[in-house]
Amino acid sequence: MQPSSPSGSNPPEGNRALKRWGPIAGVVAVVAIGVGFLVFTGGGDDDDAADTTTAATEPVATDPSGIEPPATDAGGTTAPGEITFPLSYPQAVEQGIADQIDWGERCDTELGTLAVPDFFAPDCYAPFTGDNGGATAPGVTADTITIVDYNGIANDPIISYITDAIAVDDTNEQEFETAENFVRYYEQYYELYGRTIEYVRYEGTGIASDEVAARADAARIAEEFQPFAVLGGPALTSAFADELAARGILCVGCTPGQPAEFYQERDPYVWGIDGSALQKQDLVVEFITKQLIGTPAEHGGEAVQGSERVFGLLYLQSSGASTELAERYADQMEAAGAPFAEVVPYALDPATIQQTAIQVITRMKAAGVTTIVFSGDPVAPRDFTREATAQEYFPEWVVSAATLTDTTAFARTYDQEQWQHAFGVTSLAARVDTRQVGYYAIHQWFTGEEPPAPDTIGVRIPNFALFFAVLQGAGPDLTAQSWRDALFAGEPTRGAISQPSLSWGDKGIWSSPDFSGIDDATIIWWDPAATGPDEIRKEGTGMWQYVDGGVRYLPGGLTTAEKLFDPAGAVAFYTTPPPGEEPPPYPSPAG
Repeated sequence: MQPSSPSGSNPPEGNRALKRWGPIAGVVAVVAIGVGFLVFTGGGDDDDAADTTTAATEPVATDPSGIEPPATDAGGTTAPGEITFPLSYPQAVEQGIADQIDWGERCDTELGTLAVPDFFAPDCYAPFTGDNGGATAPGVTADTITIVDYNGIANDPIISYITDAIAVDDTNEQEFETAENFVRYYEQYYELYGRTIEYVRYEGTGIASDEVAARADAARIAEEFQPFAVLGGPALTSAFADELAARGILCVGCTPGQPAEFYQERDPYVWGIDGSALQKQDLVVEFITKQLIGTPAEHGGEAVQGSERVFGLLYLQSSGASTELAERYADQMEAAGAPFAEVVPYALDPATIQQTAIQVITRMKAAGVTTIVFSGDPVAPRDFTREATAQEYFPEWVVSAATLTDTTAFARTYDQEQWQHAFGVTSLAARVDTRQVGYYAIHQWFTGEEPPAPDTIGVRIPNFALFFAVLQGAGPDLTAQSWRDALFAGEPTRGAISQPSLSWGDKGIWSSPDFSGIDDATIIWWDPAATGPDEIRKEGTGMWQYVDGGVRYLPGGLTTAEKLFDPAGAVAFYTTPPPGEEPPPYPSPAG
């Protein structure tokens, strides 16, 4: 299949569109996080990237926001003598010049944030004037920034095995159209320093795990479109990101989660949003240590209740990295005084998964495991739980950094006699009505219409949200390095219930510089009787409950108070945003 042409082309339809939801390698989870989730300072006065200055008397450049930037001294505004770009509203306040700048209609100067209906809206940045430096990097000119939006091949049989478990029918065409609408949104409200976006659609040529096709796609993108950045990538191979990095092209969300060394060796080109598998594992071990070890398996079936917990690990074995991760997990549990009685790998093979389930459950039951720690894909639990019920074995199930098993949509497909004993740790945030907050609501506010791809909007747009938020902080002298410096300079996002906390770089949260985003997590338990919408707004029975309303914990701070299966304070779904997290109301630009 040929790469698609720039905006306006029509790639083939028909994909089962949760393909980005699953890498089934089990090392990354999709996070449906908010639109304006990053607040960047651009590094402050000492940031090497913030070295572009312009006198206030220079001509005003055309601003890509569609909102006319201020003319010097217009409307009685006293222009500062000189501005160093990028300049955020908080920086302007600190410098004592905020009231000397006309921030324009896109900025709420009472809050210092963009005037969009999002509690997590990023800071305003001073409208740019002057010379932006022109062609500062490949894919960047004085007028444009070229980005490529990668979408997986339609009808990928591997991904379809996962996505067919829940009915989603967004097409590639609908997903591209939704992304283009968001590009227009970012152009209008974010500061792009005199440049507009050249948006290119690209549909992959191979299945999600095809390394050869992934490298060929990356090479073709680099040679034909010469972009500054690529957003998205194949779900099950790192070859795409590796090839782009080798060619000096920045990419976001372009690989399944990788070890820290992978990102460090490709710095400043490859970036992720979700927390790494190691980071998630550390949070789960902390939860197990503080709330489960040394206490009875009271949340399992009658046969295990009252028995001191005996843990077993069931994990998806897809590579050497997943095996190393499991070995590290076993070492951590042994150090905590609760070694795994069984460590059982499995392969995600639709042809053999049923037979695998028989063997897995037989081994766990024979070993006297009361508590199965599951780290794998979102479909296999359907077979494992059915087999456990068939063998009349009802252990506790601990969701442990397991891709999408922490979503209501997939959990409803599991054997409910088993899953009523499920609980665990998730990096996903407590769910809020998408008509109130998030990508769906922003799209409707901006365009006046529902998104063309309503079911996958929360999967693909986070890559765009991160990319454009950092563009503001990178300033006019745009390079992969200045983009990276802006990302690392940004402070962690504010703590909340409805959003995870994200940070990159060395913030003292992790032991090494962080190239992923999410740092915190919350505790959940499965309520088979709860009713309401799932993540794609489908009504049904059975929902994850968020302990204490979804309060989130950074590593080291998780509570020792165990409140699993306690309805007091638990929340399955917020019909309105949590108190204090309501988005400000602004008139819709769509009227």
